[in-house]
Amino acid sequence: MKTVIVTGGLGFIGSNLVKLLNQRNYYVVNVDKCTYASNLNNINKKIKNYKFYKLDINSINLLKNILIKYKPKIIFNLAAETHVDKSIEKPIAFIKSNYLGVFSILELIKSLKINTRLIHISTDEVYGSIEKGKKSKEEDAYKPSSPYSSTKAGADLLIKSYIKTYNSPAIITNSCNNYGPNQDPEKLIPTIILQILKKRAVPIYGLGKNEREWIYVNDNCRALIEIAEKGIIGETYNIGSGEVFSNLEIAKKIIKILKYGKTKFVKDRPGHDLRYSLNSEKIYKQTRWLPLVKIDSGLKITTDWYLNKFKENFFINKKIGKRLGLIK
Repeated sequence: MKTVIVTGGLGFIGSNLVKLLNQRNYYVVNVDKCTYASNLNNINKKIKNYKFYKLDINSINLLKNILIKYKPKIIFNLAAETHVDKSIEKPIAFIKSNYLGVFSILELIKSLKINTRLIHISTDEVYGSIEKGKKSKEEDAYKPSSPYSSTKAGADLLIKSYIKTYNSPAIITNSCNNYGPNQDPEKLIPTIILQILKKRAVPIYGLGKNEREWIYVNDNCRALIEIAEKGIIGETYNIGSGEVFSNLEIAKKIIKILKYGKTKFVKDRPGHDLRYSLNSEKIYKQTRWLPLVKIDSGLKITTDWYLNKFKENFFINKKIGKRLGLIK
């Protein structure tokens, strides 16, 4: 049984990855500092071959002790601040977590000389907005627009420098927008679902024409494991589904599933990129991974999950639907 560490394992993608790794007979050590986007209920308390540590990855001495104790074969780094709107209001938290946190992990792997592969989970936002009909490739220049995407881009570049200078055993993944169970209500799809369930109009930035590529979270987690097992050290891999939709189109799909709901347009946020889309041929060719869940099926699964949780008052203390980042 291989031991792996998942940082940010109580968050959205992290918790889904922990469960999939556990199903595949990995011993999982979950390191999470328990921010507002973390949830202990995302992981079954009776799960076997699992250990949780409440820890900030910038607590380098404590993290060092965990690495020495478990000697993980793989570190999946999902510890990050991820909401673009919040990065516009308070970027310092993103610099600390998304950049300095990655620096801490890189330094520990280098200094301990342990045989640990780092799989760093980044984003398609590092490539910036692209024109209709184009897809970002792994070798494309970075053009981040927000403090969030800039800290992720900076971390990617730092990792690349450690690979080249210190032969650090790392791989970078740039995923498109994830959706599915366990996602915090601050994100677009949960906001749409929960606003409709509360019988409120769904706030859509601008005219709703901003396009994103969407992938069901379990498909992304499968890709991360494939890359960890079969990927080439030093490489970068885009992880996309090929399914690109505008924000307004996503809202209309969810309204169709729930059979009611309406939208309203609100003032756009600063620096809002118009379109993201990934060229994911590299991962397809090298690992044979393919996404399995189409957007309509995935949205139905996701909507049903939020509907059930809503009935259980799961989100009663969560802020839902506030669109942030409206800075003059």
